[in-house]
Amino acid sequence: MKKRIALLCSFALLFGLSACGKTEQTMSENVTVEKEEAAESTEDLSEGIPQEEDSMQIRVESDGKMIVFELNDSQAARELYEQLPLSIQVEDYSTNEKIFYPPEELDISDAPLAEAAGAGTLAYYAPWGDVVMFLWRFRRSRRTVRIGRSGFRGGVYF
Repeated sequence: MKKRIALLCSFALLFGLSACGKTEQTMSENVTVEKEEAAESTEDLSEGIPQEEDSMQIRVESDGKMIVFELNDSQAARELYEQLPLSIQVEDYSTNEKIFYPPEELDISDAPLAEAAGAGTLAYYAPWGDVVMFLWRFRRSRRTVRIGRSGFRGGVYF
């Protein structure tokens, strides 16, 4: 009986330690989200997206890697822009998105739905209050609005 208990305890300890290691690798990372100055040329720093002179752009940076998003003209995008700069935790969510929570909720009253689109879409999921950076294609949701996009084509941001 003692052998069986010792074996079960050893298994539980080993399983617990291996689970902790996996969790630490996928939890979250600290990133910087800042306003991006408009480039003098007509192309964005993120893979050739044409820019307007007074467009709102944000830069998300971590460990020397960055991506630039051009925000749309919705109230939610303007409110996010006004909350910058941020040093914030970004979490992996599911297999196709990274998320972060801005300090204040965003008004989605005039923001367009985030139709099924591809990588590089910046969205806001109102029920949870999180900003979503999509890594791959995603399904349409009535509660997810689009607030920006980048020239990102897929894979991992950082």
